Amino acid sequence: MTTFETAFTRQVGIEVPIICGAMYPCTNPELVAAVSDAGAIGVVQPVSMTYVYGHDFREGLRSIKAATPRPFGMNALIEQSSKAYRHRVERWVDIALEEGVRFIVTSLGNPRWVVDKAAEVGGIVYHDVTERRWAWKALDAGVHGLIAVNNVAGGHAGMLSPEELLDRVGDLGLPVICAGGVGDPATFRRMMRLGYDGVQMGTRFIATTECLAHPDYKDAIVDALAEDIVLTERLTGLPVAVINNAYIQRLGTRAGPIARYMLRHRKMKYWMRSIYALRSLRRLKETSLSSAGANDYWQAGKSVAGIHTIESARDVIEDFAAALQGLP
Repeated sequence: MTTFETAFTRQVGIEVPIICGAMYPCTNPELVAAVSDAGAIGVVQPVSMTYVYGHDFREGLRSIKAATPRPFGMNALIEQSSKAYRHRVERWVDIALEEGVRFIVTSLGNPRWVVDKAAEVGGIVYHDVTERRWAWKALDAGVHGLIAVNNVAGGHAGMLSPEELLDRVGDLGLPVICAGGVGDPATFRRMMRLGYDGVQMGTRFIATTECLAHPDYKDAIVDALAEDIVLTERLTGLPVAVINNAYIQRLGTRAGPIARYMLRHRKMKYWMRSIYALRSLRRLKETSLSSAGANDYWQAGKSVAGIHTIESARDVIEDFAAALQGLP
């Protein structure tokens, strides 16, 4: 297999500059292990690990370590929330570091406390950003790299194209990962030629044999075109990229008037987001894993345009790695 060295691959000790992004609910331990074992790096999503797949968090990490000796990471959602949730995230980070995880991707909030914990054991922290001001804050918090979430990503996408976002954050002296729009080897090669240090893919890894998403979900990704991806506020209160199936068309994509009012209110927006979060956790778990498609939210990015087959994670990574042959 072709290996390709960047600042990112050197930091985390992998061969191919690809991250399997942490996805709720589609990141199962078997997928994380398969991606890492193939030379890239899988990232654990703790709520998926514990709530969706029913693992004790520490035992789930140990199952991944038993399946591969290669590095893997974890995702920490660190936005300001309840004290109970903050305590839970801190405990997950502590357990991950105790179990030898040395790569953490943080999302939302100030990652300083994660950076400080990781520094005690030589860990690496990358932070999700969608624009330059958040990149500056992450830099000030001491992160080691940036996950640049663009406007063609799945889930909560950014506002800038991959090219625009790299132009905004690429001069800060940190490795930058392209998150969004990469579903095929040719696009991967193009992002690397632009100057990215790696890519993060989610949608492409849902359509793999190791992912435990429902087969209808995988088939929907294979069948979808870029124009089939729309943004809906009905899932979390914020725009989320989903496949525009009959359910989405019937339900609509805008939050209701009461929800919109609460989401604009300085204090009430946190209550409304909590309501959405609890509802969407249950809804996504049900529809992504066990539904047959009639009433489904299927998160996906516009990278569906390049995804035409359901393959093993290893085959995906080897095909992508081969696309880097000849790059300097």
